[in-house]
Amino acid sequence: MAADKVLHVLAWPGYADPDVVKSFETRYGAKVEVTLVDSDEALWAQMHSKGTPPFDVLAANTAEIRRYTQANLLAPLDLASLPNTKKQLPRFQALGSIDGLTSAGKVYAIPFTYSSMGLIYDRQQIPVAPHSMLELWNPRYRGKVLDFNSAQHNFSFTALALGYPHPFQLDPAQMRTIAYKLVELRRNLLTYYTLPEEATAFFIQHKVALMFGNYGTQQVQLLRRAGADVGYAIPDEGALAWLDCWSMTRAATDKPLALAWINYMLEPSVSALLTQRQGLANTLSEPAEGSATAHIVWISPVEDIERREQLWTRIVSGDRSERF
Repeated sequence: MAADKVLHVLAWPGYADPDVVKSFETRYGAKVEVTLVDSDEALWAQMHSKGTPPFDVLAANTAEIRRYTQANLLAPLDLASLPNTKKQLPRFQALGSIDGLTSAGKVYAIPFTYSSMGLIYDRQQIPVAPHSMLELWNPRYRGKVLDFNSAQHNFSFTALALGYPHPFQLDPAQMRTIAYKLVELRRNLLTYYTLPEEATAFFIQHKVALMFGNYGTQQVQLLRRAGADVGYAIPDEGALAWLDCWSMTRAATDKPLALAWINYMLEPSVSALLTQRQGLANTLSEPAEGSATAHIVWISPVEDIERREQLWTRIVSGDRSERF
């Protein structure tokens, strides 16, 4: 066994559990070091951090994959080395039809898991499922709302709620209107969260009524296991949805090992754990509940990430509307 084989993995919670990692290590005679992130911004920062070993593989949504490909951070994938892709549902094998996975005829990412980003609500306080994200602003829920700490998603779901036709391509006037709206949302917020476990603790301890569910069905399962009586709603205006993929970085030192990891993640027994443990859909089997695809809006690259993040920093820090 070659003890000097090390794979550096950058992933989200639940994607590389210890027993899953251990099984891979045993099979391939390698050591796997997993670094977890809690936001797209943290993922980008980790990929640009100095003084740490470069990552070999990473998990990211399709919009981020496009960004990483354009920044020349990813290596094209050899599908012949990924035979488990043939076990995926046909729509996930049609890589060219999914925005962000391919560039100049080469494949840079393989779909792994996905979820809508709907509204999670306490059935005791809200007996009828909410119909719009605008319910987050309802004065009746003052101090009882949780929001995910993300510039990109907050601007996009608010754009959807306000009826803007292109939520990922906002003009300056729309951006300003949404910034005002997100400042207004602070009146209702208990706080912002990053990790799903953190949101579960806040939700139960503070009797939260309504939450923007960035992790979707994963959060619903966590909350129900913790004893919360929650419902999940896709707003009438549609819900953002993410499709997370595995990619290999250009910095990967052992490309066969990196490809082996991506292929391993698509084994039926490994993919099934996503659903059993995390409540997330996988790309090998249809979800138990039919997905309302007509109301799903797959996230896409946004017009100006830096501008959104600048505004979001000011929103979260408590800046007043008149200063925008």
